[in-house]
Amino acid sequence: MTAQMFLAECLGTMIMIILGDGVCCNVNLKKSGMNGGGSVQIILGWGLAVLLPAYTFGAVSGSHFNPTVTIGALVSSIMHGDGKFTASMAAGYIVAQFIGAFLAACILFVLFHDQFKATDDMATKRGVFCTAPSVRNVGLNFLSEFVCGFLLVFTLDGIGNTVAAKSGMNWFLVYAVIVSIGGSLGGLTGYAMNGARDFGPRLAYALLPIPGEKDPDWGYAWIPIFAPILGGIVAAVLYTVIFG
Repeated sequence: MTAQMFLAECLGTMIMIILGDGVCCNVNLKKSGMNGGGSVQIILGWGLAVLLPAYTFGAVSGSHFNPTVTIGALVSSIMHGDGKFTASMAAGYIVAQFIGAFLAACILFVLFHDQFKATDDMATKRGVFCTAPSVRNVGLNFLSEFVCGFLLVFTLDGIGNTVAAKSGMNWFLVYAVIVSIGGSLGGLTGYAMNGARDFGPRLAYALLPIPGEKDPDWGYAWIPIFAPILGGIVAAVLYTVIFG
């Protein structure tokens, strides 16, 4: 893994979280000019948050920005035996992603400082950083994130093996993937699909001097980390078995 790839994954993840969690701040925090914008704005905003850095850094690192995608790529490389993506590269990508996600959350705290002060509800303030289930059911919550991770990796693998990848249209289709999964399954767990996207901002929420009582909900935090990764592994294996 080159320093250029590491920087691309770190900065790309930062941009994704600033824009993605930023739309959550805009819509949910009190005294924001867009307070009350609703779930549609959040889903579309998150799709664009993934699309823009994907186009920007795709030629450098492949624009993973997500341990689920990174580990899926590692599994695919191992199954093909091509050595294009190694375990050491995957480790470097994941470290860069977690650093970028944490730093992005810190930046958002500074930008929306007054809005955090004006918002009393703890769950709302935590919710702009990280995900939570609408109904707490460990088995179903895990399954939801597993399915999201599976759909993400399987569809990205499929898109990457079409003519769209040669034209650059594949990055636009990534937007379609994010919006579609969010629109269909996002109401269950917030469709993290991404351990770095959830854990980095959750850690920032726990450490930053956010006004009021805080509860990072570490008891739930393992689900958006491990469930999407397992779903992505199954997707990578199945895709390789079907399409070679």
